[in-house]
Amino acid sequence: MSTDLRLAGAAVGCWLTALGCLFCPARAGWAVGLGAVALAALWGRLPVRALRPTRWVVVAALLGVACGAVTTAARVGERDAEPLAGLAAAHTTVRLGLRISDDPRLGRSTAGRSPTVVVPARLTWLRTADGTNVDLGARVLVLAADKGWLGLLPGQRVETTGRLSPADGGDLRAAIISVTDAPARVTPAPAIQRAAGTLRSGLQRACLPLPAEPGGLLPGLVVGDTSRLDQQLADDFRATGLTHLTAVSGANLAIVVGLVLLLARWCRAGPKVAALICVLALAGFVVLVRPSPSVLRAAAMGGLALVALALGRPRAVLPSLATSVLVLVVVDPELAVDAGFALSVLATGGLVLLAPRWAEALRAKGWPAFAAEAVCVPAAAQAACAPVIAGISGGVSLTTVPANLLAAPAVAPATILGIITAVTSPVLPGVAAFTAWVAAWPARWLVAIAHHGAAVPDGVLPWPGGAFGGILLGGLLAALTLAFRRRAVRRIVVVITLAGVLGAVPVRILTGGWPPPGWVVVACDVGQGDALVVAAGGGDAVVVDAGPQADPVDRCLRDLGVRRVPLLIVSHFHVDHIGGLDGVLRRRRVDRVLVPPFAEPASGRRAVLARGVATLDAPAGTVLTAGTARLTVLGPARPVTGTRSDVNNNSLVVAVTVGGIRILLTGDAETEEQLSLLDAPLHADVLKVAHHGSAYQDPAFLDAVAPRVALVSVGAGNDYGHPSPAVLSRLVRGGARVVRTDEEGDIAVVRDAAGRLAVVAHGSSAFVRGS
Repeated sequence: MSTDLRLAGAAVGCWLTALGCLFCPARAGWAVGLGAVALAALWGRLPVRALRPTRWVVVAALLGVACGAVTTAARVGERDAEPLAGLAAAHTTVRLGLRISDDPRLGRSTAGRSPTVVVPARLTWLRTADGTNVDLGARVLVLAADKGWLGLLPGQRVETTGRLSPADGGDLRAAIISVTDAPARVTPAPAIQRAAGTLRSGLQRACLPLPAEPGGLLPGLVVGDTSRLDQQLADDFRATGLTHLTAVSGANLAIVVGLVLLLARWCRAGPKVAALICVLALAGFVVLVRPSPSVLRAAAMGGLALVALALGRPRAVLPSLATSVLVLVVVDPELAVDAGFALSVLATGGLVLLAPRWAEALRAKGWPAFAAEAVCVPAAAQAACAPVIAGISGGVSLTTVPANLLAAPAVAPATILGIITAVTSPVLPGVAAFTAWVAAWPARWLVAIAHHGAAVPDGVLPWPGGAFGGILLGGLLAALTLAFRRRAVRRIVVVITLAGVLGAVPVRILTGGWPPPGWVVVACDVGQGDALVVAAGGGDAVVVDAGPQADPVDRCLRDLGVRRVPLLIVSHFHVDHIGGLDGVLRRRRVDRVLVPPFAEPASGRRAVLARGVATLDAPAGTVLTAGTARLTVLGPARPVTGTRSDVNNNSLVVAVTVGGIRILLTGDAETEEQLSLLDAPLHADVLKVAHHGSAYQDPAFLDAVAPRVALVSVGAGNDYGHPSPAVLSRLVRGGARVVRTDEEGDIAVVRDAAGRLAVVAHGSSAFVRGS
């Protein structure tokens, strides 16, 4: 019996059309919708006999196009309507009323500034400075400086004053609203949201006594609350393809409803009674995790398929999936550009279309049923989602399938025990604490899988990003899926895979991978900023500056295997050197911070001191030891004022000796400070070129250093003209090998057994003249 593809065609047509119309004016959407209706009517009346088998599939797809175009055009017209569009374009400050539509969350923080609270909301009215009142219903995004916004729940109404700005487009937000004050005239949250808040808070309280990583992970597994999830763990979950576990998705709902279904059938409930019980369980779970748009989306995606199975109609799974896509996109066309929505649809489609067939093929070859399903379920979900993930991340994870296979046995126990913890926390806190402790053990297993999976060398293969990369991988996987039906193709793929592995392993062993053996200092690629790492023995390293953001420096330190920082040096307090401090501190012990004597800018100094790490003041001439590294503070020799940048010209300048290699670290010292240091012992094997290679370099200073390797930490396409070609030319004429992070990425300077220096970047190396 052939599969009925009419609803699937309508769903795909609706989805793709909504995606395109979000980027077009409303009139274009109306034109596409009317054209699709006319074409569907014409196609249905064509008398050609050859078209009959696919006639109604095409008609359904065209009607789906019409639905997607018309509903999106209506919403885009609402988004672009006056007077809001004009007020946003003029960046007008207005008094406004809002209804919170989803959970507020903290955005990224920058040094010296508190993180912004990001609040999805719906604008209900606004009042301009001249007293004009306007009632409307547009979607907006609030960026609030006051953390009082964090406590709001979906459904609450607030009043505030904010500055309007235009949205970027490509979605249905009509404006961005910047707010500095706390919300005013806050109405009570709906009862259902208050109930959910009580249960979620109880779950968090029960998890507080647990170790940080499993205790922060458990609320994410159960209700999607990642507020206490360790950032390092979140990154490792992303690298191993386990991120879906920390967001409420169809998988969470499948666990809950699947357990209820098993219990109902164990009690000999009939199909209709079992379906009703499943629906009630689904509604209760939605209450627990809060009925926000993302949760309702997951409920529709995971619930309809399970109900179809509960009714004993497995063939209704695909039509149910298509119906849910069609309904959700019509109700909210913005889902068409939501990566989470795409992953939910594709994962569910892979589970219901690919996994059963693959498992059946393995069982036919003698595999036990449980083993076939254990392998095919994560493989099918990953195969379906891989094009979207590759398009977003620009990489293909080789650890996703084995990581999900290993994680699968722990997910259901952790989720079910977490739900019991949340439900019992308001009335039986002792029981909740016990079930949370039990649930932490499967959570520990997931933590271990994420950490070990992320540490696998070359676990993520580079792949073209964007739409092209996604389409390319999708086409390749589709071709392989069809071709794998032939035994000859399967053998060829196995031979090629084995040849690739056997060829890559010796190269990996010979090159040593990353970090390269014998590395002395690494310039991390952190964009337009500085972050250098000096080896101090074992898993210890001296870190000099932290770059502008936390994630790049954290990634660099993780790749180097740095677990402890006995000394963190802050050359000066500009944000491109301290903005990533939290990345250095993630899951690492930092013993001391060496700070410069010049205390400006004050906001940057406050940001460093606020981290609570012991600080050290070291004037010129101070000698320090950190593991195998010996450091001498050379500057500032004296305060430098009245210059183009006094902050730069009072940077800490430190000479470090490791394994007989002398490294000169100069911060952003410019011409004036460099001149003041000419009497100091400047000669070094490796120079970190000051201020990203700017033109403000003293020639006599560069000649006195006479480095063999010059490291330039600089961001690609920066607006400052860094690095200066004249400075680079002078260094090259002096015999230095100049390497730049914007061209090479992370750069390691290595000392080999023969005493020669080598520069190693992303697996390529070049030797510098011997000692």
